[in-house]
Amino acid sequence: MLKQREELILGSIVRQYTVRMVPVSSSSVLDECGLDVSSATIRNDVARLEEGGYILRPHYAAGSMPSDKGYRHYVAGLKGQELPLEEQFMINHLFHQVEDRLDEWLSLAVTLLSQLAKNVAVVTSPQSPSAAYKHLELIPIQADLALAVLVLHGAKVRQKLVSFDRQVSQSEIDCALGRINHALSGLKSAQIMSKPDPLDLVEKTIMHHVKKMVEAENASDGQKVFVEGWHYLINQPEFSQGARLLNLIRLVEQKKLVDVMHHLSPNEYGVRVIIGCENCDEAVQGCSLVISRYGLPGAPLGSVAIVGPTRMDYERTIAVLSYVSSLISLLVTELYGGASAVRGGKNK
Repeated sequence: MLKQREELILGSIVRQYTVRMVPVSSSSVLDECGLDVSSATIRNDVARLEEGGYILRPHYAAGSMPSDKGYRHYVAGLKGQELPLEEQFMINHLFHQVEDRLDEWLSLAVTLLSQLAKNVAVVTSPQSPSAAYKHLELIPIQADLALAVLVLHGAKVRQKLVSFDRQVSQSEIDCALGRINHALSGLKSAQIMSKPDPLDLVEKTIMHHVKKMVEAENASDGQKVFVEGWHYLINQPEFSQGARLLNLIRLVEQKKLVDVMHHLSPNEYGVRVIIGCENCDEAVQGCSLVISRYGLPGAPLGSVAIVGPTRMDYERTIAVLSYVSSLISLLVTELYGGASAVRGGKNK
């Protein structure tokens, strides 16, 4: 636990470094905090922060900059961030000026998020929840060929031809089916995809095709992704070399960033912040992601996120994202009502 003065000093270093991206001197901290102590006392506190891993210094005589741990501690102490009322009214007014279509709202949302946070914004349309496995049937066609019929909860059905590398008896198929149905019953797609391949070759072949059908079902959702704000990152010193920005652009183009968002998004409404090396993908380990969900309770949910350098104005970013995501949820509730399914682009 940090002492109260150390908390104040760390907060000052984070705020000043966010604005100027220049190592923050002890005298600058003293001026900003207005503490009634000497510069030597501040330097001692800074040294303790460095020992604890909350800040970094390029060399002994240099000023301080926050580490990922320092940013994490700072963000954890932020409570109840809200946008000024005039900005809330402006955003609310803009949303009510566009047509009552989900796609129109999401397009407006990604523009506002990038402009207000001065970073890249990513918004996804609602994705249907992953359908759970119900059961699989295999209908023999030839001695080495069968039709697999995968039945998912929610009356979803997928079919695929399964070709074996030899003739397979009905008893072998029945045994393999029994084991697969028992192992996968009720599982969602991510759980199915993470299942190791069985040792039995017949069962392994069937499982391979089950995973292909699950992948096809997920791909059929047709989720839209809205991205805006690359020009803000281009102007950030952290991305001046180009390689980091290029890696991030590739991640977005390959929709891998959306996978990261889905994996990290909070299950319920609220904002989650992932800082620097907390990100699982190396391409975003020099960045921070601020993520939230929107949508109707019990219905498909979409995600909204802001991506930028770890030197991010977290207080404002959290406030912007929280308000916009809650407003979209409210508008969706008004348009579709109750727990109705959200269908992007459907008129009122």
